[in-house]
Amino acid sequence: MPRRLLFRNVRQILPFGYIWLLMGWVFLLVEYAAADGPEAYRETAILLTPEVFIFASIAVFVVGLFIGFVEIRFLQNAFSNQSFLQKVFLKLLVYNLLLFLVITITFPIAASLEMSLSIWQADVWNRYLAYLYSATFLSTGLQMAVSLLLTIFYAEIRDYVGQGVLRNFFMGKYHHPIEETRIFMFLDMKSSTSIAERLGHTDYFKLLRQFYIDLSKAADPFDPTVYQYVGDEMVLTWVYRNKEIVQNVIECYFQMVKGLQSNLSWYNENFSELPSFKAGIHMGRVTTGEIGVLKKELLFTGDVLNVTARIQALCNSFEVSILVSKTIAEEMREAENFEFFSKGEVTLKGKEEKVEVYTVKRA
Repeated sequence: MPRRLLFRNVRQILPFGYIWLLMGWVFLLVEYAAADGPEAYRETAILLTPEVFIFASIAVFVVGLFIGFVEIRFLQNAFSNQSFLQKVFLKLLVYNLLLFLVITITFPIAASLEMSLSIWQADVWNRYLAYLYSATFLSTGLQMAVSLLLTIFYAEIRDYVGQGVLRNFFMGKYHHPIEETRIFMFLDMKSSTSIAERLGHTDYFKLLRQFYIDLSKAADPFDPTVYQYVGDEMVLTWVYRNKEIVQNVIECYFQMVKGLQSNLSWYNENFSELPSFKAGIHMGRVTTGEIGVLKKELLFTGDVLNVTARIQALCNSFEVSILVSKTIAEEMREAENFEFFSKGEVTLKGKEEKVEVYTVKRA
């Protein structure tokens, strides 16, 4: 697995572990305070020794990571076409079955640690059976249900606003506007107006939804922030850190082309259409910050957005599917896997200075 993809997967899964660990500590504190310590339910609860606390914290964190892995790797796609309430019900069912299996494994281990007995001793498993019929088990079930609901809500909110946006919101990164250098990619479906006229609004929407799904799946390993969906246009952005980021953006474009082409038979079979897209890429300084009262969102302001949009609009004139600015081409001057071909200097709408644009091909 490429290092970039591994890092992104780990970063997606870690918040699930943190949520479960935090909720585990909160419930532990509340339960012990309400029961005045473990003596109130000594027959079924496990005494909280330092060893048991460390083991329990690690176990809860690992369970959270496991939930995150299952969510991202399997359930996110499996239930993508279900309503929110259906997703919650189905995910709770799957997770509860998995977690019951986890309890069956972890409780005897913790009990054996506390009792200083082998896990295979009958007393350990008698303790486990007593636990299953106790109020402690019901309490644990409630804790898990709350943790699961919080996890599912987090996953759904993350999907709606984007992981990077949600992470920055919690950290307060853009609560006050900041200046940063960003790369923007403007994507636009080719001949979308004529496709919409042929299909009608409903079928065109279905095609457009799948179009975005295919592009997003291909782009996901490259960790973009989806800034906007505007009709048939998609705007992606990355914070510029080094030339490797620029190369990833270019590679992202070609992977999105590949991802869409791999599903063309489905489009042809269902809509008798073969959608494609054009892209413009540019980078520059922007001011980034949260804006809005009734609905907050991340806003980028700067000339780089206007320039990128106008570069993308020139694709039809040059009969190419991708155009990038001279700034991007110069960043990639030493790249061995891409070739850049100048299309000359052009005057962009609303700009006095001419801008040199390039198209890109794999070397």
